[in-house]
Amino acid sequence: MIGADAIVRCLEAEGVEVVFGYPGVAICPFYNSILQSDIKTVLIRTEQNAAHAASGMARMTGRPGVCAVTSGPGATNVITGIATAFADSIPLICITGQVNSELLGSDVFQEADITGAVESFVKYSYLVKNAQDIPRIFKEAFYIANSGRKGPVLIDIPIDVQNAAVSRYSYPEEVSLRTYKPTVKGHIVQIKKVVKELEKAKRPIICAGGGVLLSEAEKGLKAFSERHKIPVVSTMMGIGVMPTKHPLYYGMVGNNGKPYANRAMNESDLLIMVGARVADRAVSQPDLITQNKVLVHIDVDPAEIGKNAGPTIPLVGDAAHIFEEFLNQEFTCEHEEWLTQLDGYRNTMEKKRTPNPAYVDPAGFITRLSEKMQPDGVYVADVGQNQIWSCGYHVVKEGRFLTSGGMGTMGYSIPAAMGAKLADMTKQVIAVCGDGSFQMSMMELATMQQHHVPVKIIVLKNNYLGMVREYQHYTYKDNYSVVDLSGSPDLEKLSTAYDIPFLRLENMDRVEEVLDRFLAHDESMLLECLIDPMDLVKE
Repeated sequence: MIGADAIVRCLEAEGVEVVFGYPGVAICPFYNSILQSDIKTVLIRTEQNAAHAASGMARMTGRPGVCAVTSGPGATNVITGIATAFADSIPLICITGQVNSELLGSDVFQEADITGAVESFVKYSYLVKNAQDIPRIFKEAFYIANSGRKGPVLIDIPIDVQNAAVSRYSYPEEVSLRTYKPTVKGHIVQIKKVVKELEKAKRPIICAGGGVLLSEAEKGLKAFSERHKIPVVSTMMGIGVMPTKHPLYYGMVGNNGKPYANRAMNESDLLIMVGARVADRAVSQPDLITQNKVLVHIDVDPAEIGKNAGPTIPLVGDAAHIFEEFLNQEFTCEHEEWLTQLDGYRNTMEKKRTPNPAYVDPAGFITRLSEKMQPDGVYVADVGQNQIWSCGYHVVKEGRFLTSGGMGTMGYSIPAAMGAKLADMTKQVIAVCGDGSFQMSMMELATMQQHHVPVKIIVLKNNYLGMVREYQHYTYKDNYSVVDLSGSPDLEKLSTAYDIPFLRLENMDRVEEVLDRFLAHDESMLLECLIDPMDLVKE
């Protein structure tokens, strides 16, 4: 056995079924050894998307996604995908090939200090110097990536280490890291403090972030909310913690959230933030959420508690365990007037759009798409105006809503949708992007075809980088700079080139017929929707 064989054995021991990547000389020993395994390899068309695809798979399975690329430009290309996963706390294992150990630091061909380059946005990184350490390192890496606050771990392996003999292979059964002991169970004293405040509160609310989904705490949150009639709002990454039309769910908060959701959070007297960073996109003025209210901040990462807003009651722990403890507490709380008030806000504060009838109304289109999707379908939104329309108008039933929240990485949706589909081929998976973000990952149409990954893609086409154009509209009084997408490809011809069926929707007149055709079969398909170039997220 050599080091490369040991890597494959480690992945098998962790139950890895798919590796996304792009080979090169420095990672070739690994890709040669993996031929002897049942692990599926997916040749992605650019390395950044290997991390995005692994991210999509990780978010569906709850286990770390895996990508493997070569040294130098292969490793530096994957950085954006690693940073995207880190910002959203997605567990990844990123394997990078490296030049020969004795040449490190010599600036030889395709050498890059990748462990140094990713230092600020990985949970941990390893430079493997001895092939005998591979089993221990991989066991630790998977544990670190998927425990506590989840995130990416990078393993950089020189080619000589991959080729070195491994005299004894033994995969560890347990991990014990002296300096890494994440808190999982919340402190019972703090939990009882929260219960006492809930008994007194007249206007309580829960604001749920992506950490609730990462800890698979949705059922616990929903049961707790329903038992005590506590309203729920979410951050962008928390969309899907409750069905969109649940009577106790009041939508997404933040700059682009529902006005009534923001008002509910601001007017509450007890705010329970769980699995959320209290970052600027969800809470533009952190001081507001501490004024005239009790703030409870629940997070598995103690570093997040108090970073942007000082809580009245800090509570460190995993959301699933904490909601389980909450459900074990016997107490009552009364706030019927508060729910009546919030229902009134929801009925009167919904923004009214005035779409141009000559084009597809993105809001109306996304709502109709949601209603026609399978109940457990997976909706993957890209970044830009399409993301904000998706957050505001997609209706989650029993499925998942995936997007890049913390980093806001354009080009995320198509590779992430491929990863989500490969995680469960029985689920309907749809990627929605703008024409700008589509062109950042349209090369992955080849990957979809080569590896038979039937993802459905919708391009909301307005011939602009819409979100930046909208910002320039408000900030620079329509003085547009570098946002015109003229020269974009004919998507019908592009679809033909990749042998993918194509549909076009020019306005809302045929929306029912086109969506029915688009969703009729589980096959790859590209749907182009023509959007008014001057349509705005904020009207």
